[in-house]
Amino acid sequence: MPELPEVEVVRRGLQRWVVGRTVGRVAVLHPRAVRRHLAGAADLTARLAGRTVLGACRRGKYLWLPLDSADALVAHLGMSGQLLVRPPEAPDETHLRVRVAFTDGGAELRFVDQRTFGGLALSELPPDGTGPPAVIAHIARDPLDPGFDEAGYVRATRARRTGVKRALLDQTLVSGIGNIYADEGLWRARLHFARPTETLTRGEITRLLTGVREVMHAALDQGGTSFDSLYVDVDGRSGYFDRSLAVYAQAGRPCPRCGTPVRRDPFMNRSSYTCPRCQPRPRRARW
Repeated sequence: MPELPEVEVVRRGLQRWVVGRTVGRVAVLHPRAVRRHLAGAADLTARLAGRTVLGACRRGKYLWLPLDSADALVAHLGMSGQLLVRPPEAPDETHLRVRVAFTDGGAELRFVDQRTFGGLALSELPPDGTGPPAVIAHIARDPLDPGFDEAGYVRATRARRTGVKRALLDQTLVSGIGNIYADEGLWRARLHFARPTETLTRGEITRLLTGVREVMHAALDQGGTSFDSLYVDVDGRSGYFDRSLAVYAQAGRPCPRCGTPVRRDPFMNRSSYTCPRCQPRPRRARW
């Protein structure tokens, strides 16, 4: 699933290609792609038509396009969603779900989603026009957000009784972090994923946030992480940060820091990757 760096790369593309343009015709080609818009596809297409896109914003893994109304078009990419900018004459993608044409006749915005876990919806903006739409107001700020409350995050994390990786993945505590950047951030901070949060010091949590930020900035510089053709930017290009991963999906390969083979452990129906030497398993562990 795309995480913060991949979604931010898409946001930057939308900022470049979509902002300032007025929506013409919208075609919903698969109802599941707009299932989160409870009023239905016809309502979404009618309310989008004629609206001008004012910006391209992100909160964690969610994107939204504020419109010249009280609404925003909210997008979540799910596991395989893509927001592509394509010339109107370009052939339809195999898994094209929603097409947004603009009144200027230029490149259109296409939502493509092979597995249909992602989707689009309209949601009301706050009365003052700032902040995320109502549908994602519960999502916490992410570590790259200028408004992120680091001291508050440290307090909230230490108050939990869970494993540190579970806390990193809790989108009500901090957003945008998934399996990849949790493992990479923990490796940089030399912390094991099962370390109980109540045993972490303020300094250790600060070090962890620093590691997460470092790896996310590095991923952004390389267009994100792509393991297959499902994650691409709005121009259809894959990121290449997968070549720079230290531990994630590197089981059996040497740790870049000490040379010890990377270990893979089952975690929440997925996997966690650690260096046994750099990230020793705690005596007390919370999986």
